[in-house]
Amino acid sequence: MDLFEHQAKEIFAAYDVPVPTGRIATTPEEARAIADELTGKVVVKAQVKAGGRGKAGGVKVAGDGAEAEQHAKAILGMDIKGLTVHKVLVEQASDIAEEYYASFLLDRSNRTFLAMCSSEGGMEIEEIAVSRPEMLARIAIDPLVGVDRATARSIAEQGHLPEQALDGAAELLEKLWTVFVKEDATLVEVNPLILTGDGKVVALDGKVTLDDNADFRHDSHAALADKGAVDPLEQLAKEKGLNYVKLEGNVGIIGNGAGLVMSTLDVVTYAGEEFGGAKPANFLDIGGGASAQVMADGLSVILGDPSVKSVFVNIFGGITSCDAVANGIVQALAMLEGSASKPLVVRLDGNNVEEGRRILAEADLPVVHLEDTMDGAARRAAELAQKAV
Repeated sequence: MDLFEHQAKEIFAAYDVPVPTGRIATTPEEARAIADELTGKVVVKAQVKAGGRGKAGGVKVAGDGAEAEQHAKAILGMDIKGLTVHKVLVEQASDIAEEYYASFLLDRSNRTFLAMCSSEGGMEIEEIAVSRPEMLARIAIDPLVGVDRATARSIAEQGHLPEQALDGAAELLEKLWTVFVKEDATLVEVNPLILTGDGKVVALDGKVTLDDNADFRHDSHAALADKGAVDPLEQLAKEKGLNYVKLEGNVGIIGNGAGLVMSTLDVVTYAGEEFGGAKPANFLDIGGGASAQVMADGLSVILGDPSVKSVFVNIFGGITSCDAVANGIVQALAMLEGSASKPLVVRLDGNNVEEGRRILAEADLPVVHLEDTMDGAARRAAELAQKAV
């Protein structure tokens, strides 16, 4: 889960990482009130989960509350990289002497953690990596050892930070590592990390990505979710414990096993070339258990998508036999009653397949179309989706 800047800074502050004082506003009037309370110059910053906010006009300095109100009025509702600004962060302006970059992240390719640091902050890190790679330090971090003050200072030194910033940067980096570990993050990034005119090192910006797999350890993380940005079908599937991802096509997909579902997406896309460009509408893996309730939950989510014109149920019986799956489909359709009106193409193979096909054939359900092969079922599902358009 990616966090907004203000959420990242709230977490930073909880671990004593120095950040500017500020609050969130959702209206221009609120922005003015916050600016008046803070006094002096403030910065009004668009809160969207995208970089390049400054270039897009989403970050403005205001000299007083009236100017902050005008900036907020211009920024709220702005489109930045396809994202609409619904709130702004109004915070005290900082006396910036120099700008740096620092981050900790999960290095998946090398199966370890990575620290990155550069004296060239304030610009996109990709630009630094390409234009001046020698200025971007990359230091592997042993997860069993972690980052103490000495390691943090070494990271800052390798990032070419100047002498006057080393002590402050080392202290901040050590705390930032604690955030990374304690909050189960896959990324904590500060760009820019600044040296102020009076010699303090401050996190002027903040970017944090939390590992959803660790949510069970963090009850507080649920409150950080951006409910307005979550697809309602994905939210419904999550509540039902389903592995579901919404896609842009018109053929609903249900399979048991991630590998099989991924292959199903490919064969449906290929088959769809013959039938008006039909494509998968979702990824849905029901896993090893295809009970009636699981099947009903999966179908209810998929059939709730108005773009779905047909559904392809692709099951390979292993631990769960095909007859159990077939019974699950029959019972699920009975549970859904009239809401399951879209054609259902079913391909069964593997353990006890003949019995599974017999159960479905004898049920004689008008919406169910049995197919023997995966390619044949994909073609049939694409054809039915085209006919329903």
